[in-house]
Amino acid sequence: MTGRGAPGTGRPGIGRLATAGLAVLGVINLLQGGWAWFAPRHFYNTFPGFGQRWTATYPPYNAHLITDLGATFIAFGVLLTLAALLRDRRVTVVVLVGVLVFSVLHLVFHMLHRDVEGGLPPASLVALVLGVLAPGVLLVLARRAGRRPA
Repeated sequence: MTGRGAPGTGRPGIGRLATAGLAVLGVINLLQGGWAWFAPRHFYNTFPGFGQRWTATYPPYNAHLITDLGATFIAFGVLLTLAALLRDRRVTVVVLVGVLVFSVLHLVFHMLHRDVEGGLPPASLVALVLGVLAPGVLLVLARRAGRRPA
């Protein structure tokens, strides 16, 4: 795999690292989204798992809200996976900018509401920051790969 797009498209592509990163983010979003959409109460009570309960610190439980969140993550997962498969720089940039906007707004909300129900757990803050950094880094990688000569 080179930085080229799909064969015959004539469009600039993305590199291997960006492709792998898109695929990983796609799978993470599909898993979390599927969990929230198919089992909203369980997601609310136990997310992210491993004995942590980040979502449950924002009562009351709202099945509609959690299911909508799941649908959002599923949509991101599909878009990220398609961007990885297509390997087209323009598609990748559009998808990553959308994910980045969501991630930045999500981080800003939690930073402005750190005192809700006992505060923002450090691991949650790390996850939120990584949620901004990962698509940001992939965006830079994709844009750089598109500038390299084929």
